[in-house]
Amino acid sequence: MKVPQRLFVLSLVPLFTALAFGSSTLGGTIKNGTTGKPAAGDDVVLLKLAQGMEEAGRTKTDAKGNFTFNVDDAGSPHLIRAIHQGVTYHRMAPPKTTSVSLEVFDVASKIDGLTVTADVMRVQAEENQLEIIRLFAVNNQSNPPRTQMNEHNFEFYLPEGAKTEESVAMTAGGQPVNSAPVQQSEKNRYAFVFPLRPGETQFQLAYSLPYSGYATLDPRSLYPLEHFVVMLPKSMQFAAVGGASFQMKPYPNQPDTVAEVASNTEPGQPLAFKVAGTGVFPSDAQGAGEAESSGEAQAGGSARTGRDSRPGGGLGPPIDAPDPLQKYRWYILGGLASALAFCALSVVAMARLGLDTHDALDELEVQRDMIMEQRMMFQSEMNKTRKSPTVAFVLCMFLGGIGAHQYYLNRIYLGALYTIFSWTLAPTFFAFFNLFTIRRNVMAHNAKTVRETAGRVKALFPTSRVATPVL
Repeated sequence: MKVPQRLFVLSLVPLFTALAFGSSTLGGTIKNGTTGKPAAGDDVVLLKLAQGMEEAGRTKTDAKGNFTFNVDDAGSPHLIRAIHQGVTYHRMAPPKTTSVSLEVFDVASKIDGLTVTADVMRVQAEENQLEIIRLFAVNNQSNPPRTQMNEHNFEFYLPEGAKTEESVAMTAGGQPVNSAPVQQSEKNRYAFVFPLRPGETQFQLAYSLPYSGYATLDPRSLYPLEHFVVMLPKSMQFAAVGGASFQMKPYPNQPDTVAEVASNTEPGQPLAFKVAGTGVFPSDAQGAGEAESSGEAQAGGSARTGRDSRPGGGLGPPIDAPDPLQKYRWYILGGLASALAFCALSVVAMARLGLDTHDALDELEVQRDMIMEQRMMFQSEMNKTRKSPTVAFVLCMFLGGIGAHQYYLNRIYLGALYTIFSWTLAPTFFAFFNLFTIRRNVMAHNAKTVRETAGRVKALFPTSRVATPVL
């Protein structure tokens, strides 16, 4: 029987699809790092990372700890998640990877060998509010290695009246995840209910307090600390109280920031201090200045419009005069609608192409030789200064004529020139060509920020031990 040509061609589509997208097999082995034996019967999940995080498969390890997945898109990165005794462990599988190994650990409610390598408080004051970001680096050196997990896994104190705004946790080599602190039975005592896996785990907590110009803070550490650091703007005053002892260190490359450090402290050792005055960190102040400059530019435009609309503001067309654009009105509206549609499609296309994702490889590279407290501070600073290509593109497209995209990239003087000469329409012309280079400019800005931030962090925390590798 002769097969119709159309059906024959359609039958080849799955073959061509498999060849184009690179269907393959991804396997691996999971080992129990506590017993040194294969982890048999553990759940394993395959997550595809091309468009967010999407589950692409689920299986269990066999008696030898092995697992296998059929991967439809071998050209995309994947994440392997293993679940052992209720705790998850992850390992990246870059594009075209065919095999990965993963280590899991038995869970215990209490382990020995738990220390806090760094406790950092980043303090700034603005008007009637005190803003604090507290960073913890917790080191699990249990032997044999185990994961600690209980209902009050890592405890700490917050000041009376503190309002929590953000809290995240991160395992070494992993990604930050939201982890809200849980109130304990003792007043002002909280806990992160997050697994403390072997190695180092980071916690970051942002909160605010009412402020009347001065405040006394007592961290009341429950663990031995290698370093306790208080960072604050130089415009604020710092004084140790209650027998606490600190050593002042200037923050590298930022003369307006100081750090007060106490090293090798014990649980219950006095660490209270008093702050007075106001001040914000240079990165935050710069962002506020950019917003203020943009607001002044827009307010100035509104004021000019208001003056022109008042009596005597200018000559207008006679009431009975015909509209000179009457014949072209629909053409103009159609052109504007087409332009808006083009802009919307451009933004959607950028999002689908992943233009809003920063070059994480550069950041991972500079973190390879960092210890955990350096890496924790580096990631906190980068989250505040990293620029988004999509935001820059949208600002350039809609507000490029007044230099909004230049302000966003910290090019204050160039942005001011755009604003001053916006009435000539020349900045609008230049902004159009900026659309084709905006992504490259943002990546260059982020790369420079990565280098500068890494230098400051390494100078503040000199490396005293082998750095934890970053996957």
